[in-house]
Amino acid sequence: MSSFTSPVPVLIAGCGYVGEALARQAMAAGHPVLGLCHRVASAEALRKQGMAARAADLSSEESLTALAREWPGDTAMVHCAASGRGGGVEAYRAVYQQGMANLRRAFPGARRVVFTSSTSVYPQIDGSWVTEESTAMPDRETGRILRAVEEETIQGGGMVVRLAGLYGPGRSVLLKNFLSGNAVIDVRKADPATPGGRWVNQIHRADAARALLFVLTRPRDMLPGSVFNAADSTPMLQRTIYEELSRRFSLPLPPEAPPDGSRKRGWTHKRVDAARLRAAGWRPQFASWFEALDHDPDLLPSILALPD
Repeated sequence: MSSFTSPVPVLIAGCGYVGEALARQAMAAGHPVLGLCHRVASAEALRKQGMAARAADLSSEESLTALAREWPGDTAMVHCAASGRGGGVEAYRAVYQQGMANLRRAFPGARRVVFTSSTSVYPQIDGSWVTEESTAMPDRETGRILRAVEEETIQGGGMVVRLAGLYGPGRSVLLKNFLSGNAVIDVRKADPATPGGRWVNQIHRADAARALLFVLTRPRDMLPGSVFNAADSTPMLQRTIYEELSRRFSLPLPPEAPPDGSRKRGWTHKRVDAARLRAAGWRPQFASWFEALDHDPDLLPSILALPD
């Protein structure tokens, strides 16, 4: 896959929460864009907003082969589809592993292939900093599927972007839980290393999209590696976050509780370092979650408007 600087076609497999933001940024930069949605209604809604979009089943090779006859084969391509709420092991295999394999087969001449993964592949629970060179051996099968797709993508000449916890307009589990009184500080009672709860690593949706566009379109010789962490510049302890929110909203500090072992991608306690991506020239618009809370005018109102 060659380096390039001029506008090129961008295929976004999974035009949802992050994918839609990526599509708008790519279009603003002059790239022709096609967004793929799982549901026909979602594709129709995007088309009504002036975006080229269509429904496609990533787990169906036939669906993507038909698409390849209509879209340029030298596209820059990103897989940023989600497994869906509550998606388990089989959903992960279908959407991530089979979906990525089908995309690569349908577009063998793609000039850039990027897989959107998650920093949940780092299983560390000791509060340490993790870089792209750190051990990434998830305990859960869903995490192991992500790692398998990462390796398959890299071996095929592609690239991987591991996103920290996503938030933005309409989506902030941390803020919603705090305002609804459902937040807790995860403390392991037998471990004095977690008095402040676990470390929280996040990235605003707009910054996640900017990171993906950066990796999709940056000349290859200017990207130092094939795996990139994408997170804001400020990991924060749960207690630190909730103390500040308590002060701002005059609400009580959440109680302490044992870590939730049922979390979809497991419980971790680490700080994500995105220095490699920043060294290549990417910068987050929102360096911290509180900076976004202060300067993204849509964030707080959109969370307050969410149903209980």
